Amino acid sequence: MDIDEYSINVGDINPINSKTDLDKIRSKYILKIILENLNKRILLKIIKYNKKTQNILNINNKDYKEFMDIEIEIIPKGFGKFININDKNDKPYYHIYFDDNEKEIKKTSTRKGQKIDKIKIIINYQVKSLFKLFHRCKFIESITFKKFNRKNIDNMSYMFHKCSGLNILDLSNLDTSNVTDMKFMFFECASLKELDLSNFNTDKVENMSSMFSKCSCLDKLNISNFHTNNVIDMSFMFFNCSSLEELNISNFNTTKVLNMKSIFASCLLLKNINISNFNINNVRDMSYMFSNCSSLEELNLSNFNTNHASDMRFMFFRCSNLRELNISNLITDDAIHMTCMFCKCSKLKELNLSNFNTEYVHNMSGMFLGCSSLEDLNVSNFDIHYGANIDNIFMGCSVELKSKIKAQNPNFPDEAFVNKFIKYH
Repeated sequence: MDIDEYSINVGDINPINSKTDLDKIRSKYILKIILENLNKRILLKIIKYNKKTQNILNINNKDYKEFMDIEIEIIPKGFGKFININDKNDKPYYHIYFDDNEKEIKKTSTRKGQKIDKIKIIINYQVKSLFKLFHRCKFIESITFKKFNRKNIDNMSYMFHKCSGLNILDLSNLDTSNVTDMKFMFFECASLKELDLSNFNTDKVENMSSMFSKCSCLDKLNISNFHTNNVIDMSFMFFNCSSLEELNISNFNTTKVLNMKSIFASCLLLKNINISNFNINNVRDMSYMFSNCSSLEELNLSNFNTNHASDMRFMFFRCSNLRELNISNLITDDAIHMTCMFCKCSKLKELNLSNFNTEYVHNMSGMFLGCSSLEDLNVSNFDIHYGANIDNIFMGCSVELKSKIKAQNPNFPDEAFVNKFIKYH
């Protein structure tokens, strides 16, 4: 049956004139159609409910006893895409049931004959992954996990991915003790304002990439109990959480993290990020890490051990309110990319780069571009080799600063190279 969506309601199955007619469309046939559509990675839309629908699906209490391990209650915004389960490894095990609580149905119905605004889903106990469970379900406003008695779930990646209409999410009953993958879990939940994950057990999680990325309305996020001992990837984790003013990540253990690209990028309202506990000894990619954090006023990275970081491009790009930046212990021995590293940090007055090693850096173009308030900058330890891109490295800096730099660096290869290094645009 080749359709984009399948909606079950009374109109789909009427008229039923006899037991024979009813038998023809018994539960096996209808459930077969539902599951076929799930298996085809096609969106399933189940909006309406009544006792007749329940009878046709032949759902009874025995079924509920068997499949009570996970129970989810959701409130859709209106007609539209409802649920999409498309992990090819799990598709045989997903089964969807209706809530048969008649009082609850009546309570949540607006008037007779209209669709209900609350539905309960029960998922088969064999499921081990909730990968993309509500992927792109933009018509759901509220999801509450009523029960979660199992510990066998190991994958929650993309679980609420692009649920752009979701504004209430209660995950207090989730057992996440064996979950290893949470990447893109809440990606682009653009209507979500509060999220309490204080009950989450993240001891086994290895991937948190883009976990909260583009949650642009999120202003309260409780991840105070997160343990990140095994996390390898934190890239884009809080990217574009543009309403977040506070973020408690004091318990983060980052010893195993390899990738922090854009982890805080475009967190426009964060004024302070306390990462004094961060151990980034194994991080390779730090590009765009604080990029466009335009409210940051100070940042202390004196504890940063960046022995293996190769990519630092746009790391502090457009931190336009940053007045103090302590990177005195930053080690750049393996750095290759520093393009626009401090570009447009227009309020930064001083910068200690005494430990910078630029021996292997290929690109420093625009590194200090637009740093118009810098009063002093000692780059005498910079190893600028032929072939390195240093275009516009001091463009927009004061004439006084550029004169100082030129006077302090007599060992640069020749006058032509110096003229390229010190661009007066």
